[in-house]
Amino acid sequence: MSFGDNLQFLRKRQDLTQEALAEKLEVSRQSVSKWESNGAYPEMGTILQLCDMFSVDLDTLLRGDVQAALSEDTAGYDRFMTRFAFRVAGAVAAILAGVAPLFVLNALDLPEMASGAALLCVIAAAVVVLVASGIQYDYFTKKNPVVTDFYTDEEKEAFRGKFIWLIAGGVGAILLAVALLCLFFAVFPEREPYESMARAVLLLVVAGAVFCFILGGLLEAKYDIEKYNRRRQRELHPTPEQKRLDNITGALWGGGMVGATALYIAIGYSFKQWQLAAVIYSVAALLCVVATIFLRRNEEE
Repeated sequence: MSFGDNLQFLRKRQDLTQEALAEKLEVSRQSVSKWESNGAYPEMGTILQLCDMFSVDLDTLLRGDVQAALSEDTAGYDRFMTRFAFRVAGAVAAILAGVAPLFVLNALDLPEMASGAALLCVIAAAVVVLVASGIQYDYFTKKNPVVTDFYTDEEKEAFRGKFIWLIAGGVGAILLAVALLCLFFAVFPEREPYESMARAVLLLVVAGAVFCFILGGLLEAKYDIEKYNRRRQRELHPTPEQKRLDNITGALWGGGMVGATALYIAIGYSFKQWQLAAVIYSVAALLCVVATIFLRRNEEE
């Protein structure tokens, strides 16, 4: 397809008239008409503006077939983002779930140092997954700064139903776990090893709920390709405010995790409270994740 055919298809796809598109681009309607009839080409700045407006890459708009590109995932976006969402959600949930065995090991009177070391191994593995996933995500976005929106309205609508169940299911699981915990202590006495076992089960349920929350949020963001493209353009041309935010995020992860590690070692060796130290370390890692998500969301808004 020619540039004019591609432009006409994109304009009609968004229910825009030539006058409406001309107004957005601050040009005359006659200019748009000439472009669509291949009688003239817009300036490079306008072409780039069209790429951002319709979420297509430059090569596809000028020389490719936009209609075919919009129906195909040529960049492998869906598969990559789905795997990324599962890895991040799984790693964060593993940090929470890793604390649960500490209660069990404590109930069995095993050395706290050994159980703390086991948790640290779980956290280390989760951090490796998070770091590796972040590097892969950065590489993918640099390779694909613009992705065409190939999702159909039916696919987006189908996911909205799944998203509701992911969030509602996570909340329901936590409430059900609390209710079962109350019933459990109505039958069994509130003493060891029952208390530790009950806490471990509750924490595993919470970890599963957190997995559902994070997975649902990341998969929801996957379908918003327009926001993905806007974010990529901001990263390619960052403002001073965005650079400052990147520095804050880096300092948050660096300082936060170093401080948490120092606390873990100090509390463990000085007071022999390895279980408490492990919980503090896990909470610190989760707070870093939550703070980063909060900062990024505020940036996008």
